[in-house]
Amino acid sequence: MAKILWVDDEIEFLKPHIILLESKGHEVDTAYNGEEALELSEKNNYDIVFLDEMMPGMDGLSVLEKLKDNYPYLKVVMVTKSEEESLMEEAIGAKIDDYLTKPVNPSQILLAIKKQLESGEISQRKMTLDTVSYMREISEKLYDINSPGDWIDIFNSLMEFEIALDETGEENIRDSFNELRRECNTEFCKYVEKNYESWVNKEAENSPLTSVDIVEKFVYPHLKSESQLLFIVIDCLRYDQWLL
Repeated sequence: MAKILWVDDEIEFLKPHIILLESKGHEVDTAYNGEEALELSEKNNYDIVFLDEMMPGMDGLSVLEKLKDNYPYLKVVMVTKSEEESLMEEAIGAKIDDYLTKPVNPSQILLAIKKQLESGEISQRKMTLDTVSYMREISEKLYDINSPGDWIDIFNSLMEFEIALDETGEENIRDSFNELRRECNTEFCKYVEKNYESWVNKEAENSPLTSVDIVEKFVYPHLKSESQLLFIVIDCLRYDQWLL
């Protein structure tokens, strides 16, 4: 069952829809304008917002933008009298999840709720399955490391997966992911401890690039030319921060 916010300046005419939704077990709050909607959204954890596109004061698109800025994973269904292509493109660009054209009927409302709720469950199930498969793959790679490049591949994969995890908001599998990352950190420390001396002494053929190599390998060759060189050092920038 969903916790719903319905925003419309003519909300009194939608009372039959609201009664129907409540009879189905849904919890429905109403707002007459955008300001009231934003205030209610701060106090309640809604699953879906039905948002009128044309309202006095703050219009639907402005409210949509603020809702998505504050609650990126909140499902928003735009309800509009207009079917103009430019309006729909703007709404979709603002990350609308669905839209309905007035006058709406009860079956449309129930279908929209069902679609949004089930799509979230499907997304969660898929993310869980992907995580199980992903963790098994990484665990197998941990014990088949042949070069520093293998560790770079694992780390890149970890960071990309974590960003995807942040974007989907699937917190229920974060503990499993964090445990995997701790396992990778432990094995990586053992690998560095085993090989560090040979890397520093340049005895290993596949020594990784380290900070002391940067100037010699990338900066010095440019200093031989007549062109000017701007050398920027960004300290302690993590790979996930770079990706974002």
